[in-house]
Amino acid sequence: MIDFSKEIKEKLSGEYEALCKEYEDLRALGLKLNMARGKPGSEQISLSNDMLKVITPDSDFSSQDCPDVRNYGNLCGFAEIKKLFADILEVSPENIFVGGNSSLNMMFDTIACFMERGSGDKPWNQQGKIRFLCPAPGYDRHFGVTEYFGIEMITVPMTENGPDMDVVEKLVSSDPTIKGIWCVPKYSNPQGITCSDETVRRFAALEPAAKDFRIMWDNAYVIHDINGTPDKLLNIFTELEKNGKEDMVIEFCSTSKMTFPGSGVAALAASRNNLDILKQRYTFQTIGFDKLNMLRHVAYFKDLDGVLAHMQKHRAVLEPRFEMVERVLSKELTGVAEWTKPNGGYFVSVDVMPGCAKRVVQLCKEAGVILTGAGATFPYGRDPEDSNIRLAPTYPPLDELEKALEVFCVCVRLASAEKAGK
Repeated sequence: MIDFSKEIKEKLSGEYEALCKEYEDLRALGLKLNMARGKPGSEQISLSNDMLKVITPDSDFSSQDCPDVRNYGNLCGFAEIKKLFADILEVSPENIFVGGNSSLNMMFDTIACFMERGSGDKPWNQQGKIRFLCPAPGYDRHFGVTEYFGIEMITVPMTENGPDMDVVEKLVSSDPTIKGIWCVPKYSNPQGITCSDETVRRFAALEPAAKDFRIMWDNAYVIHDINGTPDKLLNIFTELEKNGKEDMVIEFCSTSKMTFPGSGVAALAASRNNLDILKQRYTFQTIGFDKLNMLRHVAYFKDLDGVLAHMQKHRAVLEPRFEMVERVLSKELTGVAEWTKPNGGYFVSVDVMPGCAKRVVQLCKEAGVILTGAGATFPYGRDPEDSNIRLAPTYPPLDELEKALEVFCVCVRLASAEKAGK
């Protein structure tokens, strides 16, 4: 939490009239800018346009284990696409299940499967009240999935090393109604935190009171670095194997922010036991996912080196945007707000004066800049401090991003001045 000095409060109060004038001038511009969601910008999406050309009517539509990818079959994906995801996640291809275009969809299906069929015990929906741990600030769609199924959410604080493992270990070991935890282990949404080696090892060594406890390891930004000092994430499956706990984690990822957000390929990595449970559901849910799209990705990337080279092109687009965020916030909000400086991912997390986040978002909206709703980064949309705001600088072009940041900073200062004057 930010500790505002008396001097800062007095300075903000003294700026109030000037800030009101500056804000009204910005509002009069009639802006229509959006920093609400972590969507790739058009420049990023266009990096993959050549992928649309790699399959032609004369293409070879066979794979190592599929005579014709245009037909039904290969529920878990064909060999080459499984190998590609296995290399990205550093697991064996036999532990990979390749799905449709959305990892969020696969997460939803996984929770639905465990609710209806269980994950090593009787179905979750037959066990009375169940709970999930939700590190916060965190990903609002994780919380939405959990709430949809009526699972009670318990907030776990985030630290600079990932979820507070003292809290996680205490809760998980003592409460059999706790069936899982969400985690974005690398470049978390929204803070951009990567789990330390110690945090990963403590996850892999958990002793849950519930034998059907599962860690939902959403590795959405596994290779999404934005500068020359990328974070390193310890492979949790290696640590699980050391402890004989391979069943405890389901890992997810997709190419949605590598190629086309609406037409990527998603995959999960899991133990054989977990895959058997999930296949029982998918066998009746579909006869196979879009293997032509899988083939398109394999033909375009060829291998992991091809993926990594492609991600360097994304870095060239994204790095200037995050540098701009850091430059503008440092100039305008030092002493007024605190923010993260991630090495990858898609977001910057900003903490403003307690009690001001909703007001900042409202002021921005009235001035034509749309942000993620205040509170969205906490379970049930309730930020106890009304302080956290998620910025998504990837979608707007650079000139629009600069203007949006200008509006945001004025709104933060104005809301803080209002609060300081009370």
